[in-house]
Amino acid sequence: MAQAHILIMAGGVGSRLFPLSTPEHPKQFIDILETGKTLIQMTYERFLAVNPQARFWILTSEKYIHFIHEQLPGIPDEQILAEPMARNTAPCISYACRKIAAKYPDATVVITPSDAYVPDHSAFAATIHTAMDYAARQDALLCIGIQPTRPDTGYGYIAQGAQMPALAGNGGTGQGGNAGSGVFKVQAFKEKPDEETAKRYLAEGGYFWNAGIFVWNVRSIEAELAAHAPGIEALISKVEPHFYTPSEQSVLEEYFPQCEKISIDYAVMEKSSIVYMVPGLWEWSDLGSFAAIDAAKRK
Repeated sequence: MAQAHILIMAGGVGSRLFPLSTPEHPKQFIDILETGKTLIQMTYERFLAVNPQARFWILTSEKYIHFIHEQLPGIPDEQILAEPMARNTAPCISYACRKIAAKYPDATVVITPSDAYVPDHSAFAATIHTAMDYAARQDALLCIGIQPTRPDTGYGYIAQGAQMPALAGNGGTGQGGNAGSGVFKVQAFKEKPDEETAKRYLAEGGYFWNAGIFVWNVRSIEAELAAHAPGIEALISKVEPHFYTPSEQSVLEEYFPQCEKISIDYAVMEKSSIVYMVPGLWEWSDLGSFAAIDAAKRK
């Protein structure tokens, strides 16, 4: 899978897990599941199983760079991207994808949180391969939807639309032989529901939890950011001439704080006409509560 890039988002503070997770030492850098590995190390290993040749990028806060050096010492400095301040996910994804595109214009990028629990690495890899294969050959923004197992009110939901035809010579991407496999148009994104609505989603079917994992080629995301978040793209474009130079961080510190504070979901995914979903029919948790951590530890 040529030009595969994995961008691990590791700038959050894990506020729902205070005092276990603190702004000084957030959950992605802690061995929360008592496995001998931190959550970001587990995420890194999970994606190594997807593609051992992938190029890894870490997007984090300036104050967490020392954790990256300690826990993922193989990541080159130029692939550790430090946002000067938190502006939600759209500005930092714009910055990261534009920097990747500057050196790797044919890159297909997976954007992933650093703190999820996914025990079945093989099933996970199959889903990511499907998404990456589609994104490499189509102008498409893909997200991963998790088959819900309960009417959870803590997650946003994705309403599944029509299944897409298979791409020629793709070995099965698109129309799949297994129920729920393949690539589907996204009908709508739904906010975190109340309990009755969550129960209805589960009963009706065709609704998936939004895992916050995105897959696209750099051309597609740049075009969609330019169309739907032009202010952010204009600011990041001022940083572009300084990519991979000693002045990059200081110029980023000048323009990045001016970016609108907005998520990639609101800025692009809910507005774009080329958004698709690949269902993930495997166990997943964002480990966003103490109850979720206890449940994962019991597995």
